[in-house]
Amino acid sequence: MWIWRARTNAIVSGCLLAALIIGSGRAEEVAPAGISAPAAAPAAASDAAPATNEWQHVGRTLSGTRYAPFTQISTTNVNGLKEAWIYRTGVIMSEVVPLQIGATLYMCSRDNVILAVDAEHGTERWRYDPKLKAGAIGHACRGVSYHRDASIEGECSAAIYENTRDARLIAVDAATGKPCSGFGKDGIVDLEEGMGPDPLGFLYATSPPVIVGDVIVINNCVYDGQGTDEPSGVIRAFNAKTGALVWAWDMGRPGVNTLPPPGETYTRGTPNSWGLMSADPALGLVYVPLGNPTPDYFGGYRSPEKEKFGSSLVALDVKDGSVRWSFQTTHHDLWDYDLGSQPVLVDFPTDHGPVPAVIQPTKRGEMFVLDRRTGEPLTDVEERPAPKGHTPGDFTAPTQPFSVGMPSVAGAVLREADMWGLTPIDQLWCRIKFRQARYEGPMTPIGPDGYNVRYPGYNGGSDGGSVSIDEEAGIMIAPNLHMPNYDRLIPRESPDAQKYLKRGPEGRPVINPGLGGPQVGTPYVDENPAWFSPLVVPCNAPPYAKLTAIDLKTRKVLWDVPLGTARNSGPFGIPSHLSLTMGVPENGGALVTKGGLVFFAGSQDGYIRAYETKTGKEIWRVSLPLPSEATPMTYLSPESNKQFIVVTAGGAIGTKLTGDYVVAYALSEAPKP
Repeated sequence: MWIWRARTNAIVSGCLLAALIIGSGRAEEVAPAGISAPAAAPAAASDAAPATNEWQHVGRTLSGTRYAPFTQISTTNVNGLKEAWIYRTGVIMSEVVPLQIGATLYMCSRDNVILAVDAEHGTERWRYDPKLKAGAIGHACRGVSYHRDASIEGECSAAIYENTRDARLIAVDAATGKPCSGFGKDGIVDLEEGMGPDPLGFLYATSPPVIVGDVIVINNCVYDGQGTDEPSGVIRAFNAKTGALVWAWDMGRPGVNTLPPPGETYTRGTPNSWGLMSADPALGLVYVPLGNPTPDYFGGYRSPEKEKFGSSLVALDVKDGSVRWSFQTTHHDLWDYDLGSQPVLVDFPTDHGPVPAVIQPTKRGEMFVLDRRTGEPLTDVEERPAPKGHTPGDFTAPTQPFSVGMPSVAGAVLREADMWGLTPIDQLWCRIKFRQARYEGPMTPIGPDGYNVRYPGYNGGSDGGSVSIDEEAGIMIAPNLHMPNYDRLIPRESPDAQKYLKRGPEGRPVINPGLGGPQVGTPYVDENPAWFSPLVVPCNAPPYAKLTAIDLKTRKVLWDVPLGTARNSGPFGIPSHLSLTMGVPENGGALVTKGGLVFFAGSQDGYIRAYETKTGKEIWRVSLPLPSEATPMTYLSPESNKQFIVVTAGGAIGTKLTGDYVVAYALSEAPKP
């Protein structure tokens, strides 16, 4: 999941220490604290496109391409973008992408407060606060979902749905924000039903439902690394009008899609899905990116069903939840390479014409392109021999799949000579640690006989921001991250393991999950921090994040640029003000427009940028009030016909900066009719 980002403040501090020595740049303002201190193009996936120009889903359409067919803002005038309005929500905003329906934007706060905002002026229309249960875990709400039911008049004929961090599915009226009285119990469905005991609150959700017809499909997170008996990763569907359960896909009960009988539960410890899902209404399929079974780093107790579906993309029939097909991106996943990226639907160019496809990015940096009807690869996939593990009671898969038919964004294989540092001393320290650890390239297994280097790390490659598609130019835009972990398994009886077994009030873990986990029910705890020198400098060289453009027809990289400067970070957490481009850690996705632009705001230096889609040249940049971890979105306001670019800015995970900003940009002059 996102857990190493609890350490990224330290990461970038190290980057800036180096920047102070190896380069200099003009001083810039520091973002203030918030609440606290060209080829033939593939066609769009038309069966999942909206009937209007509204931004109706987090990825704009059910296809998730994040592409807007607007040209008002273009490469020739983007430098004329000015701040149009700022909305201060009063609640922390984290990763959310607003929806635009008519003249209203709909969004959620980190704590699941639903907000409706005037799209032209940024003024609040209404808010609904679900008042989360005390102790709800998780740190984000990525968005809400919208549904209109023509058979209903009055209340909730149009509704906003939210999947919450305390395991509730909520429906409110889109016009008023009042709960839909006919949905569940007073607008709420209890998602803990059938899940069994969860005293520590490990079941939660951060991504919105997918709605196809009158069926709402939801997924849910399960807290990483805690044990073998965590809640189920079951995927469930509910009726959009009543909230009644329609089906449940529980991989441990094949052929059964109902609520478990009294005294039983959905199968515990199964792979869960925490990221954004996609759907193809014409095929009647929902595409679910799955993680690995719990816990992450020991798989000796996994059932055949968990082995089959772990770290797989699964296509479910929207009518009954049955599996149409599945494709596994990592076999017997022991690296936390769960699929955090939304599957993206396109009509993919082939020698025999366009084929309905789904592109599944991965933390490994591999881009798998599959026929979305059957799950068969459309580009070559090669099973390569994998390094062998040595953990008693477990095994490693003999081979792993590599998408050789598409460029990888994993980064080059690490070498001792590539180790990096602020000074010769800490560079030498990193070289020694590299030599002491086990590293045999990609898929080097973690074990109890010493440290290993895991690269990409568990937020590496492509994660929650996924990829975006210029549907007319046929270009895929892929933000990607390059940070290793330094891992080991520790026998439970070892003194070194005790710090990962401590519990606080109500038995809750008291450790930072970005450092390790207890893995209750297995012989080992895991230790998995990001890899730094004693000076808190990354041991691998920058850039740590890049933006990569890939031509879908030629399947070649068009351009590849570092993401972000060092200005908002520095030694001991003090911003350096340097504009030196380092490629600092990122989180978020890219917006692509017909105006030939790529907008990105997820770099931790706190800027929103516009790049030229064809070349990757940065042609516009302004400072946000706070860093953002969200994907920008755009729309044409019904009131003025102005094109707005909107992004939420709530700070960066792992820093003390949190905030409540929603910022809109537009051209100064209204367009001519």
